[in-house]
Amino acid sequence: MSSDVADWWATEIIDMAPGQIRMRGTPIEDLIGNVSFPQMIWLMLRGELPTSAQAELFEAALVAAVDHGPQAPSIAAARMAVTCGMGLNGAMASAVNMLDDVHGGAGEQAVEFYGWADASGAEAAIDRWRAERSKYIPGFGHRFHTPEDPRAPRLLALVAEAAAAGTVSGRFAKIGLEVQRVLGEQAGKPVPMNIDGATAVIYAELGFAGPLARGLFCLSRSVGILAHAWEQMQQGGRNKGPTPPKYRWTYAGPNPIEE
Repeated sequence: MSSDVADWWATEIIDMAPGQIRMRGTPIEDLIGNVSFPQMIWLMLRGELPTSAQAELFEAALVAAVDHGPQAPSIAAARMAVTCGMGLNGAMASAVNMLDDVHGGAGEQAVEFYGWADASGAEAAIDRWRAERSKYIPGFGHRFHTPEDPRAPRLLALVAEAAAAGTVSGRFAKIGLEVQRVLGEQAGKPVPMNIDGATAVIYAELGFAGPLARGLFCLSRSVGILAHAWEQMQQGGRNKGPTPPKYRWTYAGPNPIEE
Protein backbone atom coordinates (compact mmCIF):
# COMPACT_ATOMS: atom_id res chain seq x y z
CA MET A 1 0.00 0.00 0.00
CA SER A 2 1.29 3.47 -0.83
CA SER A 3 2.54 5.34 2.20
CA ASP A 4 0.38 8.36 1.44
CA VAL A 5 -2.70 6.14 1.65
CA ALA A 6 -1.55 4.24 4.73
CA ASP A 7 -0.64 7.45 6.48
CA TRP A 8 -3.87 9.27 5.61
CA TRP A 9 -5.31 8.20 8.98
CA ALA A 10 -3.11 7.55 11.98
CA THR A 11 -4.45 6.02 15.18
CA GLU A 12 -3.14 4.43 18.35
CA ILE A 13 -6.57 3.00 19.14
CA ILE A 14 -6.92 -0.02 16.85
CA ASP A 15 -4.73 -2.20 14.66
CA MET A 16 -6.62 -4.46 12.31
CA ALA A 17 -5.52 -6.92 9.65
CA PRO A 18 -7.15 -10.07 8.24
CA GLY A 19 -7.79 -12.40 11.19
CA GLN A 20 -6.36 -9.96 13.73
CA ILE A 21 -7.80 -7.10 15.81
CA ARG A 22 -5.87 -5.34 18.55
CA MET A 23 -7.37 -2.62 20.75
CA ARG A 24 -4.70 -0.36 22.24
CA GLY A 25 -2.24 -3.18 21.59
CA THR A 26 -4.28 -5.97 23.20
CA PRO A 27 -5.89 -8.69 21.05
CA ILE A 28 -9.66 -8.36 21.12
CA GLU A 29 -10.02 -12.03 22.05
CA ASP A 30 -8.06 -11.32 25.23
CA LEU A 31 -10.43 -8.50 26.13
CA ILE A 32 -13.70 -10.31 25.37
CA GLY A 33 -14.93 -11.96 28.54
CA ASN A 34 -12.16 -10.47 30.62
CA VAL A 35 -12.96 -6.78 30.85
CA SER A 36 -16.23 -4.99 31.58
CA PHE A 37 -17.82 -2.45 29.28
CA PRO A 38 -16.79 0.47 31.55
CA GLN A 39 -13.23 -0.86 31.54
CA MET A 40 -13.35 -1.04 27.75
CA ILE A 41 -14.54 2.57 27.52
CA TRP A 42 -11.65 3.63 29.75
CA LEU A 43 -9.16 1.62 27.67
CA MET A 44 -10.37 3.15 24.42
CA LEU A 45 -10.24 6.70 25.77
CA ARG A 46 -7.15 6.53 27.94
CA GLY A 47 -4.99 3.85 26.33
CA GLU A 48 -4.75 1.67 29.43
CA LEU A 49 -7.04 -0.37 31.62
CA PRO A 50 -8.21 1.14 34.91
CA THR A 51 -7.73 -0.54 38.22
CA SER A 52 -10.77 -2.42 39.47
CA ALA A 53 -11.42 0.37 42.03
CA GLN A 54 -11.22 3.07 39.36
CA ALA A 55 -13.54 1.05 37.13
CA GLU A 56 -16.12 0.68 39.89
CA LEU A 57 -16.24 4.41 40.56
CA PHE A 58 -16.34 5.15 36.82
CA GLU A 59 -19.19 2.69 36.35
CA ALA A 60 -21.17 4.32 39.16
CA ALA A 61 -21.09 7.65 37.33
CA LEU A 62 -22.19 6.01 34.08
CA VAL A 63 -25.07 4.20 35.79
CA ALA A 64 -26.31 7.31 37.61
CA ALA A 65 -26.96 9.34 34.45
CA VAL A 66 -28.74 6.69 32.37
CA ASP A 67 -32.24 8.19 32.41
CA HIS A 68 -34.36 11.02 33.77
CA GLY A 69 -37.77 10.36 32.24
CA PRO A 70 -39.77 11.51 29.20
CA GLN A 71 -39.78 15.13 30.36
CA ALA A 72 -36.06 15.27 29.50
CA PRO A 73 -35.87 16.77 25.99
CA SER A 74 -33.55 14.06 24.65
CA ILE A 75 -35.81 11.23 25.85
CA ALA A 76 -38.92 12.99 24.55
CA ALA A 77 -37.22 13.50 21.18
CA ALA A 78 -36.44 9.80 20.89
CA ARG A 79 -40.01 8.79 21.66
CA MET A 80 -41.46 11.37 19.26
CA ALA A 81 -39.06 10.26 16.54
CA VAL A 82 -40.27 6.68 16.89
CA THR A 83 -43.90 7.75 16.50
CA CYS A 84 -42.89 9.47 13.26
CA GLY A 85 -41.71 6.11 11.90
CA MET A 86 -38.02 6.45 12.64
CA GLY A 87 -35.96 3.40 13.57
CA LEU A 88 -33.91 2.97 16.71
CA ASN A 89 -30.71 4.36 15.22
CA GLY A 90 -32.46 7.49 13.95
CA ALA A 91 -34.30 7.99 17.23
CA MET A 92 -31.07 7.65 19.20
CA ALA A 93 -29.23 10.05 16.90
CA SER A 94 -32.04 12.61 17.17
CA ALA A 95 -31.91 12.39 20.95
CA VAL A 96 -28.13 12.50 21.37
CA ASN A 97 -27.96 15.54 19.10
CA MET A 98 -30.00 17.42 21.73
CA LEU A 99 -27.38 16.85 24.43
CA ASP A 100 -25.64 20.18 24.14
CA ASP A 101 -24.72 23.10 26.40
CA VAL A 102 -28.07 23.47 28.19
CA HIS A 103 -29.22 19.83 28.30
CA GLY A 104 -26.39 17.38 28.83
CA GLY A 105 -23.41 19.71 28.69
CA ALA A 106 -23.28 20.80 32.30
CA GLY A 107 -20.93 17.98 33.24
CA GLU A 108 -18.25 19.28 30.90
CA GLN A 109 -18.82 22.81 32.17
CA ALA A 110 -18.67 21.62 35.79
CA VAL A 111 -15.30 19.94 35.27
CA GLU A 112 -13.98 23.20 33.88
CA PHE A 113 -15.56 25.18 36.71
CA TYR A 114 -14.04 22.87 39.35
CA GLY A 115 -10.67 23.61 37.78
CA TRP A 116 -11.30 27.32 38.28
CA ALA A 117 -12.35 26.74 41.88
CA ASP A 118 -9.30 24.58 42.48
CA ALA A 119 -7.09 27.42 41.29
CA SER A 120 -8.78 30.42 42.90
CA GLY A 121 -11.29 29.20 45.49
CA ALA A 122 -15.04 28.64 45.31
CA GLU A 123 -16.23 32.23 45.73
CA ALA A 124 -13.82 33.66 43.16
CA ALA A 125 -14.73 30.92 40.69
CA ILE A 126 -18.44 31.57 41.16
CA ASP A 127 -17.97 35.31 40.59
CA ARG A 128 -15.85 34.71 37.50
CA TRP A 129 -18.29 32.18 36.02
CA ARG A 130 -21.20 34.56 36.47
CA ALA A 131 -19.22 37.41 34.94
CA GLU A 132 -17.86 35.47 31.98
CA ARG A 133 -20.34 32.66 31.31
CA SER A 134 -23.74 32.50 32.97
CA LYS A 135 -25.63 33.23 36.15
CA TYR A 136 -26.15 29.48 36.44
CA ILE A 137 -23.31 27.58 38.09
CA PRO A 138 -22.99 24.25 36.27
CA GLY A 139 -23.70 21.18 38.33
CA PHE A 140 -25.80 22.82 41.04
CA GLY A 141 -29.53 23.27 41.55
CA HIS A 142 -32.32 21.23 40.02
CA ARG A 143 -35.77 22.22 38.80
CA PHE A 144 -37.33 18.94 40.00
CA HIS A 145 -35.23 17.62 42.85
CA THR A 146 -35.42 19.65 46.03
CA PRO A 147 -33.92 19.83 48.56
CA GLU A 148 -31.41 17.55 46.81
CA ASP A 149 -30.87 15.38 43.77
CA PRO A 150 -30.98 11.82 45.18
CA ARG A 151 -28.18 10.70 42.87
CA ALA A 152 -25.57 13.17 44.09
CA PRO A 153 -25.19 12.08 47.76
CA ARG A 154 -24.78 8.46 46.73
CA LEU A 155 -22.09 9.31 44.19
CA LEU A 156 -20.29 11.56 46.66
CA ALA A 157 -20.37 8.78 49.25
CA LEU A 158 -18.68 6.48 46.74
CA VAL A 159 -16.07 9.15 46.06
CA ALA A 160 -15.43 9.44 49.80
CA GLU A 161 -14.94 5.67 50.00
CA ALA A 162 -12.60 5.76 47.03
CA ALA A 163 -10.63 8.63 48.55
CA ALA A 164 -10.30 6.76 51.85
CA ALA A 165 -8.96 3.77 49.92
CA GLY A 166 -6.49 5.93 48.01
CA THR A 167 -8.16 5.37 44.65
CA VAL A 168 -8.72 9.12 44.14
CA SER A 169 -7.55 12.21 45.98
CA GLY A 170 -10.95 13.50 47.06
CA ARG A 171 -9.87 17.03 46.12
CA PHE A 172 -12.65 17.68 43.66
CA ALA A 173 -15.30 16.29 45.99
CA LYS A 174 -14.19 18.83 48.60
CA ILE A 175 -14.31 21.57 45.97
CA GLY A 176 -17.82 20.58 44.93
CA LEU A 177 -19.08 20.54 48.49
CA GLU A 178 -17.50 23.92 49.17
CA VAL A 179 -19.19 25.39 46.09
CA GLN A 180 -22.48 23.92 47.28
CA ARG A 181 -22.00 25.57 50.68
CA VAL A 182 -21.16 28.98 49.20
CA LEU A 183 -24.08 28.88 46.77
CA GLY A 184 -26.45 27.98 49.61
CA GLU A 185 -25.21 30.87 51.72
CA GLN A 186 -25.56 33.30 48.83
CA ALA A 187 -29.07 32.12 47.99
CA GLY A 188 -30.28 31.79 51.56
CA LYS A 189 -31.54 28.29 50.78
CA PRO A 190 -30.04 24.96 49.72
CA VAL A 191 -28.59 24.86 46.21
CA PRO A 192 -27.85 21.15 45.95
CA MET A 193 -25.30 19.52 43.72
CA ASN A 194 -27.06 17.73 40.88
CA ILE A 195 -26.18 14.70 38.76
CA ASP A 196 -23.97 16.78 36.46
CA GLY A 197 -22.02 18.20 39.38
CA ALA A 198 -21.60 14.81 41.03
CA THR A 199 -20.53 12.94 37.91
CA ALA A 200 -18.18 15.84 37.12
CA VAL A 201 -16.58 15.31 40.53
CA ILE A 202 -15.97 11.66 39.63
CA TYR A 203 -14.67 12.37 36.15
CA ALA A 204 -12.36 15.08 37.48
CA GLU A 205 -11.16 12.80 40.28
CA LEU A 206 -10.42 10.09 37.72
CA GLY A 207 -8.54 12.46 35.44
CA PHE A 208 -10.94 12.77 32.52
CA ALA A 209 -10.83 15.98 30.50
CA GLY A 210 -13.93 18.19 30.59
CA PRO A 211 -15.06 17.50 27.01
CA LEU A 212 -14.98 13.77 27.75
CA ALA A 213 -17.45 14.35 30.59
CA ARG A 214 -19.98 15.43 27.97
CA GLY A 215 -19.17 12.48 25.75
CA LEU A 216 -19.49 10.08 28.67
CA PHE A 217 -22.86 11.60 29.56
CA CYS A 218 -23.96 10.94 25.98
CA LEU A 219 -22.85 7.32 26.31
CA SER A 220 -24.68 6.92 29.60
CA ARG A 221 -27.90 8.64 28.54
CA SER A 222 -27.94 6.62 25.30
CA VAL A 223 -28.95 3.62 27.38
CA GLY A 224 -32.09 5.40 28.61
CA ILE A 225 -32.73 6.78 25.12
CA LEU A 226 -32.59 3.29 23.63
CA ALA A 227 -34.89 1.90 26.31
CA HIS A 228 -37.49 4.63 25.80
CA ALA A 229 -37.33 4.40 22.00
CA TRP A 230 -37.83 0.64 22.17
CA GLU A 231 -40.68 0.96 24.67
CA GLN A 232 -42.40 3.49 22.41
CA MET A 233 -42.10 1.07 19.51
CA GLN A 234 -43.91 -1.56 21.58
CA GLN A 235 -46.60 0.90 22.67
CA GLY A 236 -47.24 2.18 19.17
CA GLY A 237 -48.68 5.62 18.49
CA ARG A 238 -48.35 7.90 15.51
CA ASN A 239 -47.04 11.42 15.18
CA LYS A 240 -47.02 12.17 18.89
CA GLY A 241 -45.98 15.71 19.63
CA PRO A 242 -44.88 17.13 22.98
CA THR A 243 -48.49 17.47 24.24
CA PRO A 244 -51.83 15.73 23.54
CA PRO A 245 -53.64 17.14 20.47
CA LYS A 246 -56.38 18.84 22.52
CA TYR A 247 -53.78 21.19 24.00
CA ARG A 248 -52.58 23.98 21.78
CA TRP A 249 -49.75 26.44 21.98
CA THR A 250 -50.12 30.12 22.82
CA TYR A 251 -50.42 32.21 19.69
CA ALA A 252 -48.91 35.66 20.20
CA GLY A 253 -49.24 37.06 16.67
CA PRO A 254 -51.92 39.25 15.06
CA ASN A 255 -55.57 38.23 14.52
CA PRO A 256 -55.89 35.25 16.85
CA ILE A 257 -58.71 32.81 16.18
CA GLU A 258 -61.55 33.37 18.65
CA GLU A 259 -62.99 30.31 20.33
